Amino acid sequence: MKKILALTLTMAMALSLFAGCAAEEETTTAAPATEATTAATEAPTEAKPEKITVQSLNANKEMADLEVPFDPQRIAILDMAALDIIDSLGLGDRIVGSAKVTIEYLTQYNPDDSDGKIANLGSVKTADMEQIAACEPEIIFIGGRLSKEYDNLSAIAPVVYLSVDYEKGVVTSTADNAKTIASIFGLEEEIEAKMEGFQTRIDALNGIISGKDILLAMYNNNAMSLMDTESQLNILAAELGGNNLGETVGEVDKAAHGEDSSWETIVNLNPEYMFVLDRSTATGAADEGVLGAREVIENDLIKELDVYKNGNIVYFIEHANVWYTSTGGIQALDTMLSDLEAALIK
Repeated sequence: MKKILALTLTMAMALSLFAGCAAEEETTTAAPATEATTAATEAPTEAKPEKITVQSLNANKEMADLEVPFDPQRIAILDMAALDIIDSLGLGDRIVGSAKVTIEYLTQYNPDDSDGKIANLGSVKTADMEQIAACEPEIIFIGGRLSKEYDNLSAIAPVVYLSVDYEKGVVTSTADNAKTIASIFGLEEEIEAKMEGFQTRIDALNGIISGKDILLAMYNNNAMSLMDTESQLNILAAELGGNNLGETVGEVDKAAHGEDSSWETIVNLNPEYMFVLDRSTATGAADEGVLGAREVIENDLIKELDVYKNGNIVYFIEHANVWYTSTGGIQALDTMLSDLEAALIK
């Protein structure tokens, strides 16, 4: 009997010892997971930088490094393409001052219609330095029309000066400039989605225009001039592959208004397509007595050409101000492609 009792006690002690070891092992195994979870919970979030460096044009129109505040809250806008991109990124509520806005889809930022929320900074060609300084921007966006004021503006705040690089083409330039602007706000990943689908549309238009003899022209106050490929109509040559005949005529001016042309010159060039940007409509500054672009251009000489008979004279009138002042904007590019699709895809 004593032997049985001793054996029972021995077995009980063994079972107790085994259970204790198992519990200790379980506790030891679980410990690392608990420590890892605590470490992950307590890991600090990555701090945002106070400033970043971007590539921007300088006073000499050369690309250079520019240090700007990261995610600025107070923005001054003196370029319509930049305003287009800022609006596309949903940052319009940060605009404290803007140049006059006439582009329909951006008129909510026109200072005259903002109930005093947005200061009037002048125009994309003439800046009001006093007003710009008074609205205390953290960053200023300009285009080529204000390049001469770069140094003066830089005394107020960092100046991001971007323009269309016509060697790259409008589409690539738009994407690059949009990514630069977006990076200042930590939103660069959004640009790819916003540019999605553009290339497919361009490819379709390229199939119509590529290799064709075209003329790029500007109508202004009863006169017409031929435009260089490096102009607001660049997309027709660079992306769509048209052969711009205007560059074969003398010294086509690379300035915004092109080179004056005679009707006889156009007859001799005999283009397959002709694209006309109506500056009078774009600027809203037509002189008294100015005729409509069609009325002037479709004269007896032009009506003898196949370009007229085939219905291949394309006018940019309805959205003339988009073509003229906001080339390089994301929404502007969409509008430009829509105009071309309506005119060319039949």
